[in-house]
Amino acid sequence: MASSGKLMKLVFMVPLLALVFVSTILEAAGAGNDSSSQSVFSLDRYGARGDGRHDDTHALEMAWKAACTSPRPAVVLVPDGRRYLLKLVTLHGPCKSSITLTVKGTLLASPNRADWSDNDRRHWIVFRSVNKLTVNGGGAIDGHGEKWWPHSCKINKALPCKEAPTALSFHYCNNLRVEDLKIVNSQQIHMSVEDCTNVQLARLSITAPGTSPNTDGIHITRSKDVRVTNCKIKTGDDCMSIENGTHNLHVSKVVCGPGHGISIGSLRDDNSRAEVSGITIDSVQLNGTTNGARIKTYQGGSGYAKDITFQNMIMYNVKNPIIIDQNYCDKAKPCGEQKSAVQVSNVVFRNIRGTTITKDAIKMNCSKNVPCQGITLQNINLKMQGDKGNTESTCQNAKWKKIGTVHPQPCSSTKSGDN
Repeated sequence: MASSGKLMKLVFMVPLLALVFVSTILEAAGAGNDSSSQSVFSLDRYGARGDGRHDDTHALEMAWKAACTSPRPAVVLVPDGRRYLLKLVTLHGPCKSSITLTVKGTLLASPNRADWSDNDRRHWIVFRSVNKLTVNGGGAIDGHGEKWWPHSCKINKALPCKEAPTALSFHYCNNLRVEDLKIVNSQQIHMSVEDCTNVQLARLSITAPGTSPNTDGIHITRSKDVRVTNCKIKTGDDCMSIENGTHNLHVSKVVCGPGHGISIGSLRDDNSRAEVSGITIDSVQLNGTTNGARIKTYQGGSGYAKDITFQNMIMYNVKNPIIIDQNYCDKAKPCGEQKSAVQVSNVVFRNIRGTTITKDAIKMNCSKNVPCQGITLQNINLKMQGDKGNTESTCQNAKWKKIGTVHPQPCSSTKSGDN
């Protein structure tokens, strides 16, 4: 009878021990109930070669699909030390949980321009409608732009003007983080943020030759509540282009150059309406750029660019340190004179110093029919490179005021309509 009892205890204990063992294994694998645990989906697990020669687009798509349907926070991993060749790829949401693309290695654009059809030449890697997306990892996004730039009409005037891909595009993404990445040699724009809310871009290195055409660093449009911090941008176009529909943007600790500087605009192309407000550009250094603090609009159209502050900026050998241009035209044919314009108002240029390579350190070329209103120049000190003469400022149709010491003297050369 005693032996029978021991047998019964053993029968009950074996399943219990097995259950404890399995639970321990699952917890060690990160499959417990901890909501902070993450599932990792490596490209290599989905057949990627990572040799920079074979197409790994499908592997990324499959890894993304698996991660996006995961009920727990998920990571799509691009492993270190390898190069993953990609054609046009769109990574869709919404996803079941938060998702991170961790780029440790390199995502490399196909060098074959024929891999892009005329139906969509504007994009390379696209994220669409993803909530709680993070892209990070310290790796590189390489657009292979040297295969595209010689075919630009800005390089070869005999060629028709065609679009080229943006390396990274974010469309309709909320709670977006892009951090600790190197984006190099994009075919055209390096990063575009469109129709997004609550965005943080931090510690990005964006690099392309100063001669590369249309290679804007960070392009922002129709987005709100955006912060850009601690970025280094060297390109052939605007370090940052801030366009229609951008509201509540804060940029700080950015180093820019070469490039065309930090631009609000161009706005109002093709007689459209533009609305931009709540922009702060703070603690920025510009090295050898075409422009420094810039607002540019075409003639015509409607809307506003208001409540804008450029402050605490250092400029070295910048061609146009402070410029508002409401007669901007980047067309094959001259832009005709129009009566309407975007209203530029409540703009502050504060604590800006450095050197320029042209005499016109401050330019305000505003609309005759819709003059610039509420322009403040405060504590400005801009000198000629190497002290080669005196700097000047010109104003047209601008209502401005001076606070503190401003050099050059504000609007020392003026035209009708100035204050």
